[in-house]
Amino acid sequence: MTQPIARDPIYRRRVFDAEIIELCVRWYITYRLSYRDLVAMMAERGVMVAHSTILRWVTRYVPEYEKRWNRFSRPVGTSWRTDETYISIRGKWHHLYRAVDKRGKTVDFLLRRDRGIAAAQAFFRKALATNLNRWPRKVTLDGHVPSYRALRLLRREDPKWRNVEVRTCKYLNNIVGAPGKVWRFQRVKIPHWQGASHATGNRALGLWR
Repeated sequence: MTQPIARDPIYRRRVFDAEIIELCVRWYITYRLSYRDLVAMMAERGVMVAHSTILRWVTRYVPEYEKRWNRFSRPVGTSWRTDETYISIRGKWHHLYRAVDKRGKTVDFLLRRDRGIAAAQAFFRKALATNLNRWPRKVTLDGHVPSYRALRLLRREDPKWRNVEVRTCKYLNNIVGAPGKVWRFQRVKIPHWQGASHATGNRALGLWR
């Protein structure tokens, strides 16, 4: 008797095979492809799928892939390189806070409409929570003044921040903005972006490096 094929629980009630879903998601987060590009590529392979379906796959599975990948990846280092930049979404400028360790592994990022001390504090709190309270030994900033003030205020909030060395070095921070290496989500098209919380679908764009 033919035995049923074992299927990962996250793919239950999906019409398409797991291999097709994983292929579309991997291509989308790795290459400069739109959802409609993927529709055409899959049609050439005899698979008919709508672009909205691929959008739902990306939104649903990228956070899950990242969670599973982190079980086996090395932990984030204790030397953080952080900076703050701008990206345009639907013609409006937003502020992107981002950080990597000295080897280029993503620490965390935060997309905000506002810029200032509160936003910088929120970013550092989020980065610390994401990495299971693995405290940094050094934090290298890009000269953004509110980030300095945010760290000073965090030292009052938690004394452990006083043990963190804060410095500025543009040479060391070059790794943060290295094109095509860690922060490739800068060029990803986000036509359905509705707010900072929706950006979790693009959280793991460094996952397939």
